[in-house]
Amino acid sequence: MNRHVNAISARLSLRAPQRESLEILARVAELVPLSKQYDLGSLHPAVQAEFSSVEDFERDFPSLCFALATGVGKTRLMGAFISYLRLAKDIKHFFVLAPNLTIYNKLIDDFTPNHPKYVFQGIAEFAQNPPEIITGDNYESGRGVRGMDLLDEGIHVNIFNVSKINSEVRGGKAPRIKRLSEYIGESYFDYLASLDDLVLLMDESHRYRASAGVRAINELNPVLGLELTATPQIEQGTKSTPFKNVIYSYPLASALADGYVKEPAVATRENFDADNYTEEQLEELKLKDGVRIHESAKVELEVFARQHDRPIVKPFMLVVAQDTQHANDIVSAIQNDAFFEGRYKDRVITVHSKQRGEEADETVARLLAVEDPNEPTEIVVHVNKLKEGWDVTNLYTIVPLRAGRSRTLVEQSIGRGLRLPYGERVGVPAVDRLTIVAHDMFQAIIDEANNPDSIIRTGVVIGRDIPLEGKKTVTVQPEMVEQICAALNEDDDEPADFPTEAERQVATATLEVIKNRYPAHYRGAQGGSQLRVPRL
Repeated sequence: MNRHVNAISARLSLRAPQRESLEILARVAELVPLSKQYDLGSLHPAVQAEFSSVEDFERDFPSLCFALATGVGKTRLMGAFISYLRLAKDIKHFFVLAPNLTIYNKLIDDFTPNHPKYVFQGIAEFAQNPPEIITGDNYESGRGVRGMDLLDEGIHVNIFNVSKINSEVRGGKAPRIKRLSEYIGESYFDYLASLDDLVLLMDESHRYRASAGVRAINELNPVLGLELTATPQIEQGTKSTPFKNVIYSYPLASALADGYVKEPAVATRENFDADNYTEEQLEELKLKDGVRIHESAKVELEVFARQHDRPIVKPFMLVVAQDTQHANDIVSAIQNDAFFEGRYKDRVITVHSKQRGEEADETVARLLAVEDPNEPTEIVVHVNKLKEGWDVTNLYTIVPLRAGRSRTLVEQSIGRGLRLPYGERVGVPAVDRLTIVAHDMFQAIIDEANNPDSIIRTGVVIGRDIPLEGKKTVTVQPEMVEQICAALNEDDDEPADFPTEAERQVATATLEVIKNRYPAHYRGAQGGSQLRVPRL
């Protein structure tokens, strides 16, 4: 076994599909010289001999696609790829391409030390010598140009937004990165192209594979290209063209079977007939039933967290609107005092491409903080805006409105809600499940679920599996715990309940046993806040 693969897999706690991908890269690194002195004509047959799915590199350099389902961990895999190439092959220069601003900012965070989702967490070599992060916003300062220090063993990770590059090349112009920099003495592009160990990593590559921006970047002529996507095909209208360079595929059906993501379920009512409702009535019913599912999930999540001493997860509901006006109408309906007694009036936001300035900034800020239990948003209404790159673990309910009867249209938003809040399934259906409200498509989707490749395997019925009446959590604090804490936390020097030091020590020891053995009973009644540990 490859010692670097073993070490990186252990340090980064790679899942089986991530490790398999890393093992494939290790083998590819033996087949491909990782230098600019290669002959594509002979390289491709060598790779295809071991990986028959690679029909073509599809570029002027060896480029391979790893197709991993949403929620399995493509960003962490990028960290594993870079770690391996640095430790095993002494590659020091990487160019990471993001499809849009959201993913661009997310990647910068994920590659920055001390960030909660730091992709190199546990890699000792990078802890001692952190990577230099060069972005589309700071490269002109020259920070990406390696100096003359021969002892500089650190890696350089360049992160760029291809959508910005696409905007720069309109009309046949050269992208800004290709323009002369007085500080550097040449264009940064030329500097990168001159490197003999540049590796190109393309996140969500299906989004920009044939764009003018990526064609310009291809001229960097890297030694290796690594593409990551959950959907390895280009969609043009009704036509879908599969990638020809997929070397590893781990589809969503496999991720569901292996328990790496939430299990999608479709919801309806018993004996429901959509023909008995007007479009407006159906929309109102689906919206209200979505809230009922949301409130049920909210209770189940809190109960699970308190019973198992885990962080409380605040779920939210995603509503898919047809257009901007439709989204605004939905928000107005939710903010009406008659809608669930007005309790969601300040807990709903809308996201669409027409937002600008302060409105857009405020929406993005709330959107990025939606996982925070203290952030108020519980309903997000969007118009074809939230696609790849918005990674949250607390989306539990999706309500597609006026999305037609196409199962495909429903599934387009499902990927945003597949990530598990605790990193694994916990065995509680409500905690492990993503529910899609689809009264008008229920039977068609359930019938399709018999297909082994279907991502929806089950259905739930509102009024049977989901209560029509809301329920609440009630935290009951054991009286003994309350009395001991109250007495030990007395401000008096000699509280009456435990007047001697010996009695105080016995009471404190008792409380510590309760705290360690029955943590859920030790938590306070207000929002899971913990009672103070008494001082002796």
